[in-house]
Amino acid sequence: MIFQSYALWPHMTIAENVGYGLAVRKLGRSEIGKRVAEILAVTQMARYADRYPAELSGGQQQRVALARALVVKPETLLLDEPLSNLDANLREEMRFELRRLHDEYRYTTVYVTHDQQEAMTAADCIVVMREGRIEQQGTPAEIYERPVTEFVARFIGGTNILRGAHLGDNRVRCAGTTLWCGQGRAAAEGDTAVSIRPHEIRLVEGANGADGNRVRGRIERQVYLGPTRDYLVRLPEDAMVRVIAAKELDIPAGREVTVELPPASCRALPM
Repeated sequence: MIFQSYALWPHMTIAENVGYGLAVRKLGRSEIGKRVAEILAVTQMARYADRYPAELSGGQQQRVALARALVVKPETLLLDEPLSNLDANLREEMRFELRRLHDEYRYTTVYVTHDQQEAMTAADCIVVMREGRIEQQGTPAEIYERPVTEFVARFIGGTNILRGAHLGDNRVRCAGTTLWCGQGRAAAEGDTAVSIRPHEIRLVEGANGADGNRVRGRIERQVYLGPTRDYLVRLPEDAMVRVIAAKELDIPAGREVTVELPPASCRALPM
C-alpha cells in the first residue's frame, strides 16, 4: 500500500526504505541492490539513495513510498492519491510509468484519486463514487462518453448542464430552443437535464438565427490559454455555457454569437 502520508521509516536511508520489503522476503544482497537501483532510477530518486526521509521534500518522499511498494512486484497494489504531492510535469510522467509497470507486472491495482487524468490514464475500469455510493462504473471511454447522471458528467471531464423539459422522443426544451439529443435516454415527461462538453460546442460570430440545435448568445468573457480559448457564453433564459474553441477563433466579450450544439454531443439525463 502507498499511503498519502508517505509512512517512511525516518531512521533508514532511502535505499534501506525501498529495499526493506525485499529484505523481509529474504532476497540476496546483490538482488536487493539491483532491484532497488532499478526502481530508484524509474522514480528519479537514484541520487538520493543515501539520504534520510527528513532530508527530502514531500514530493520526493512520495516517490520513495511509490518505489518501496513497486519494488516487491506485488500481486495487489493499493494507492491513496499517490501523486498528489508531485509537481505537474513529474505527475504526468509518473502516471504513464505506473501504467507501464502495471502492464509489465500485471498486478491488480486499486487507485483512489480525485484527478480524472490519473484515472483515465491508469484505469481499465473506473468507479465513480458519491457519498459512499457507486454512481457509475465502466471503462474510461464509457464513463466519459456515456455518463448516466449529472454528477458523473460534471466530475469526469467537466460539462455544461442545461435544464429544461422533456418534449418526447429525444427532444428537450431549454435555453430558448428545442435540443435534439443524440445520446442518452431522456427522462420521463417532466424536467430533464442536457449535458454537453465544452469542446463539443461550436461558436459562429454573429446572430445567424436560432433553430433546432442552434441558439443565439453573447460572449461574457474570453480567456486565451495558448492552444485554445475558453469562452463563457450567455444564452436565453439566463443559461450559461462554457466553450473551448481553437485559439484562432478570437471573439471579444460582448459580441453576439450563434451557438451550435450538435445533437450527437447532447446527452439527456434525468434530474
